[in-house]
Amino acid sequence: MIKSFMNIRVLKTTMIAVLLCIASCTENKKKAKENTEQLSISEKPTKNRPNILVVLCDDLGYADVGFNGAKDIKTPALDKLAANGTIFTSAYVAHPFCGPSRTSIMTGRYAHKIGGQFNLPRAHENAGLGVTTQEEFISKTLQKSGYYTGAVGKWHLGTVQKYHPNSRGFDDFYGFLGGGHNYFPEQFKAEYEKQKANGNTKIRDYITPLQFNGKEVDENEYITDALSREAINFINRAHKKEDPFFLYVSYNAPHTPLEAKEEDLALYSHIKDKKRRIYAGMVHAVDRGVTNIVETLRKNKQLDNTLIVFFSDNGGKLSKGATNFPLKEGKGSTNEGGYRVPMFFHWPNVVPSGQKFEHPISALDLYPTFTFLAKAELPTHKILDGKNIWNDFLDGKNTYENENIYALRHRIEFENHTDVGVRKNQWKALRTHNNSWTLYDINNDPGEQNDLSSKHPKILQDLVKEAEEWSTTNKKPLWFHNERTAIQWKKNKMPHFNQTFKLN
Repeated sequence: MIKSFMNIRVLKTTMIAVLLCIASCTENKKKAKENTEQLSISEKPTKNRPNILVVLCDDLGYADVGFNGAKDIKTPALDKLAANGTIFTSAYVAHPFCGPSRTSIMTGRYAHKIGGQFNLPRAHENAGLGVTTQEEFISKTLQKSGYYTGAVGKWHLGTVQKYHPNSRGFDDFYGFLGGGHNYFPEQFKAEYEKQKANGNTKIRDYITPLQFNGKEVDENEYITDALSREAINFINRAHKKEDPFFLYVSYNAPHTPLEAKEEDLALYSHIKDKKRRIYAGMVHAVDRGVTNIVETLRKNKQLDNTLIVFFSDNGGKLSKGATNFPLKEGKGSTNEGGYRVPMFFHWPNVVPSGQKFEHPISALDLYPTFTFLAKAELPTHKILDGKNIWNDFLDGKNTYENENIYALRHRIEFENHTDVGVRKNQWKALRTHNNSWTLYDINNDPGEQNDLSSKHPKILQDLVKEAEEWSTTNKKPLWFHNERTAIQWKKNKMPHFNQTFKLN
């Protein structure tokens, strides 16, 4: 009798605790939405809107940050922000390569819809190419709404004046226009001067001088540290203004070349693999920069009104030290490891703290979501492939319920076919390396190990059909990353979509 009474007491105590927990979570979400609503009814359009800070890494692996499980790489600054914000476990970018992914971030469009599905050629080879000016960038939309806008780091969206960051909505730009850069100034400056003295007019953009608002600068710091420094300088300038700011910090780390500072390498002497050790040092430098950026926001009393979004432009490159565990493959692939990336939101008292958001979202969603938070007006006739996820995010709802997220990569130079991934709810249809279509329950099998196509042929058939319909509005590429690919595309009459979407 006594034992039965004690069991009843334990049950009641447990139920009360559960109810209190539910009430607390509901109240936190209610407060977050109220805080957002207070912003949206502000009488002054340039007041009480959040600063927006985007921190983008280049080729960062899904599992190469502490908040996503890294054990051998220490990222305390990122982990703290993630712990005090919300981690997105199923965040996707729109393409598994740098240039098209960044095109989609800036335009809110799948790069395939505007002819930007390949990386731009190197600066001296691209004949003035760039992302069409018919697409207004998110930076321009925010700038027109009163935001002070800045970009720091890698651009990779066009090098001539009409495609320059200052022409695409950024008040300030410090960085480089190409797809990457060497990290040690004492090395790349010497090589640049040597090639210049030899009369080379086609110097690789990885060693050319950095610039500030179109003018060359003499940079003397390790590039990752220099970009962090310039992000801080922008934030300090923004502190003196009444307007909110939008800052796009586009680190080239840990993209190749693998170059890390000696003091950072020393912290990872326990890693035996040389590439992994250098890669770890490069990620550590990013984390150090984020530490200093956040401290500057805190010192300026800007942190509480700043939405920080952190993610990578595509999956990590496995041959260069990255890991995407438990995801399959990496950069360039339409397997999960190619375009599912580490991501978190941080905004004190607004973004839920200590949470994980398990539903899928896309980097395409940033444009409409930022526009909503900034109370900005979309350009007339602007088409967006992403969604404003904000309210669903706060409510823990799936914005993409029964809707698809796509990835498509053309393999031209040696294989002449197209890889495709399409996800709807827990299902993902996949075709890679000219193999047969497969189907995965991506919620329970993120590593894409168990093909369920024979058990659910109708689901696979529907997803493939929907992907094929989506592809019919893709534009022909306006450029290719090199001349050989352009020749092969034309010679082989790509893209052969009639074969791509054929089920065996």
